[in-house]
Amino acid sequence: MDPHATWYIAVDGKDEGPFTKDQMLAKLEANDINRETYVFTPGMADWEPMGKLSAFNVAFQGPVTKPPAPPKGPTMADEIDYEIFGEEMQFVEITLDPGEATVAEAGAFMYMEPGIQMETIFGDGSAKANEGGFMGKLLGAGKRLLTGESLFMTMFGNSANARQKVAFASPYPGRIIPIDLMQHNGTMICQKDSFLCAAKGVSVGIAFQKKLGAGLFGGEGFILQKLEGDGLAFVHAGGHVVSRDLAPGETMRLDTGCLVAFESQVSYDIQFVGGVKTALFGGEGLFFATMTGPGRVFIQSLPFSRLASRVFAAAPQTGGSRKGEGSVLDAFGGLGNILDGDR
Repeated sequence: MDPHATWYIAVDGKDEGPFTKDQMLAKLEANDINRETYVFTPGMADWEPMGKLSAFNVAFQGPVTKPPAPPKGPTMADEIDYEIFGEEMQFVEITLDPGEATVAEAGAFMYMEPGIQMETIFGDGSAKANEGGFMGKLLGAGKRLLTGESLFMTMFGNSANARQKVAFASPYPGRIIPIDLMQHNGTMICQKDSFLCAAKGVSVGIAFQKKLGAGLFGGEGFILQKLEGDGLAFVHAGGHVVSRDLAPGETMRLDTGCLVAFESQVSYDIQFVGGVKTALFGGEGLFFATMTGPGRVFIQSLPFSRLASRVFAAAPQTGGSRKGEGSVLDAFGGLGNILDGDR
């Protein structure tokens, strides 16, 4: 292989690069990547794990024997490609190879090409959801009711002989976050209603809060969504989204509504803000979410509940006013509403 070749690495569902071979070896030494990291260089037919390539044999202390291919079975999620479009109101376009499929929440669908077939299913269609036959499916789907979701999900499969595309839109202004579960120990805990879509094979379940304080005062109740598997999942958050990597023992406090998702090894608890005056008149609620590392945490700047409360408070039907709109009709109150079409 060309020693001057440029390399790309796959991180969280996206490719990074180009890098030289020396830069790749430096990343390997720094534990930024490992032998399981998928890499690519022009001339390769497809992405492959770094440990399978002879170009990096020296980094793994001698020739690396080719590991057996992972079994193709119900535990493996489909490998999907995607592209995210837009700024404030984003949508994700997923490209499916023949035979691949993706699952999505009801109401997320935007458009699809002719070779895509829709099917309504119990639960998420993953191997975990299929355990125990029909009753297992029913129980798994029933758990979704506890998070406020429907018993059913929609599966979009490619039944054509060529690659086909299907797209899913965000429900309100914000960001779509692609999550490669393989990069997060196979599990991610998310707030309710954040799941948008995922590769078929990803399990969409529930996670109970074990601590009473977190359950009662955490803003999300006792139950959060749990995404498990080895494929790509997409969650939606409001406003701008940032991620923070917490070191072991490092703690971050944030508004309970601003928490989007976190890795399963992160400890989640609720802390009282302290001080009667701050609690009663601070306007920021009574509790913080306390996240303790190690692990990654995703944070949103605009929780939907905050957006909805502002819209509701400003609605004329609920007593809100239209201050600052500058219309001469505002001076006439109800008559102005009638004339400008509000009523």
